[in-house]
Amino acid sequence: MKPARDSWVNPALALCACAATGATFAWLKLPLPWMIGPLATMALCNFAGASLRAPRGGRECGQVVIGTALGLYFTPVVAREVASYWPLLLIAGVFAILTGAAAGWVLSRAARIDRTTAFFSSVAGGAAEMTSLGERYGARPDRVALAQSVRILAVVMVVPAALTYSGVHGGDAYLPTPLPLDWAKLGLLLGLATLAGFLVNATGAPNSFMFGPLAAVIALTVNEVHLSSLPQVLSNAAQVVLGCALGARFQRRSLRSAPRFMMAVLVSVAFAMVVSAGFAALLAWASGLAFATLVLATAPGGIAEMCITAKVLQLGVPLVTAAHVTRVLVLITTTGPTYRAVRAWRERFRK
Repeated sequence: MKPARDSWVNPALALCACAATGATFAWLKLPLPWMIGPLATMALCNFAGASLRAPRGGRECGQVVIGTALGLYFTPVVAREVASYWPLLLIAGVFAILTGAAAGWVLSRAARIDRTTAFFSSVAGGAAEMTSLGERYGARPDRVALAQSVRILAVVMVVPAALTYSGVHGGDAYLPTPLPLDWAKLGLLLGLATLAGFLVNATGAPNSFMFGPLAAVIALTVNEVHLSSLPQVLSNAAQVVLGCALGARFQRRSLRSAPRFMMAVLVSVAFAMVVSAGFAALLAWASGLAFATLVLATAPGGIAEMCITAKVLQLGVPLVTAAHVTRVLVLITTTGPTYRAVRAWRERFRK
């Protein structure tokens, strides 16, 4: 007979603990409670040696719901307006890789590790994608995966709290189309979104269960095919399972094996957040867009986490979503070539 920690009991207990913490954080009116609460619970419990596991498939289910919720914002008018900002979105995407390179230099100096590992640890792409790409170029995959997880944890803990306690909330000009809740049509909508996730996943694309549903629901909403709204309780549940999955990445051995590296990652992430906030201020001055919206659009966090923050705080959800989608596409296509170019330049400079 399997011990409890190796059976279904483990993820069930983890999910219950995460939901309870999320509800407590919401009652205390803390920022982004349904994600930060579960994330903190899982990380702290695992650092204490509990070895909790997230439910299998939970992250993908959460991404389908969040991708669907975000897609409902893209009415024809909103889609046209967001598309008009494509130069800004492209600039922000290019800036992301430059920030990652600079943060990698900070990490290599602070942690005294090789620059290849530091570079792929610092670029704000998906953890799995950067780990795989880094390993191809000789980076340490264990360090890259750990750094990417710490980056997301740090940004999720800091950025929503900073925006919330600075008094930024509401006033979003972008709102989803007001629709009645129809459970039958909602089931159809989520079914189509899930199918799109599987189709994109079959291509090997990253974040497929986020991008697939997002693209499918945007296509429906832009063409004014309205099925149903998404109840808030479902959005909260999606945040719980996403927070649970993020927190499950942390284990006690991470603290034991690489304490100096983790502290150095936090330093480099703090550097990236400060630089990104400064760049957001510059973009806000040049474009006339809200500074808080651009902070979320340029923050070095994950697409789901930053878009959920924008949704909860009502801060330009479509623009933030478009910015992070653009960033991911830019990073996936340019990180490898950028690394090769920097390495070639460095070798030429040494000669």
